[in-house]
Amino acid sequence: MISKIGVIGAGQMGTGISHVCALAGFDVRLTDVSQDALDKGMAVIDHNMSRQVTRERITEADKDAGLARIVPSTGMEHFGDCDLVVEAATEDEKVKRQILVDLCPHLTPECIVASNTSSISITRLGAATDRPGKFIGMHFMNPVPLMKLVELIRGIATNEDTYQAVRAVVDTLEKTSVPAEDFPAFIVNRILMPMINEAVYTLYEGVGGVEAIDTAMRLGANHPMGPLELADFVGLDTVLAIMQVLYEGLADSKYRPCPLLVKYVEAGWLGRKTNRGFYDYTNDPPIPTR
Repeated sequence: MISKIGVIGAGQMGTGISHVCALAGFDVRLTDVSQDALDKGMAVIDHNMSRQVTRERITEADKDAGLARIVPSTGMEHFGDCDLVVEAATEDEKVKRQILVDLCPHLTPECIVASNTSSISITRLGAATDRPGKFIGMHFMNPVPLMKLVELIRGIATNEDTYQAVRAVVDTLEKTSVPAEDFPAFIVNRILMPMINEAVYTLYEGVGGVEAIDTAMRLGANHPMGPLELADFVGLDTVLAIMQVLYEGLADSKYRPCPLLVKYVEAGWLGRKTNRGFYDYTNDPPIPTR
């Protein structure tokens, strides 16, 4: 039975995963490469739980108990008694593979390892571990505390016990799991990212401006957020990385990343996290940049 969960990465996804696991009663071990990153991550979790208290979704006691269950550390040594470790580092296969290689010597033979990758092959990542049968994709949606879906992706070697154990964790988190095959970008991003990329092409070709495109999709397709606004929220570097996985993995020109998306990433305009993307976030409200 899984009771203690390790999380690698104190960024947007890692903090969200730690947040929901702790509130669900799991003991959580959170790690990152620096104490500064951990401090910022814990501050984000505290802030987001406080918002839930204000909205009366949890109590102050729930928040205090949840925060107390999260133990931050810069080393992987404290994963030695974990039943499940979720890797939630940046969407870069080389980085993830190296993390997995470094992680496995610290784990018990029974520990399950999952990756929160949104696009990379679970079979390839599992092959970097000493336990491909106990390796699985566990793709949470962003923002984790609000989104109900978790994609579960089996690699070719993933065994049934691993799948069922992780599925039970998702149930405990009161989220819904869907099984996805180990194809590039799985289900959600296989559909969502090409739509965002097409919106960037629509901007690039002058069919509409940023505000027009987002308004059209909010009002014309009933989307809660326009595709360019959503791209800024996700991070343009992440959007580009997923499109590159699709383009290279499926060898189809329809997945070619828009040159404008590439230029924005090269310029360091990554969206909300850099205060500039398709919108300028130094203004309130944000203003379109094109």
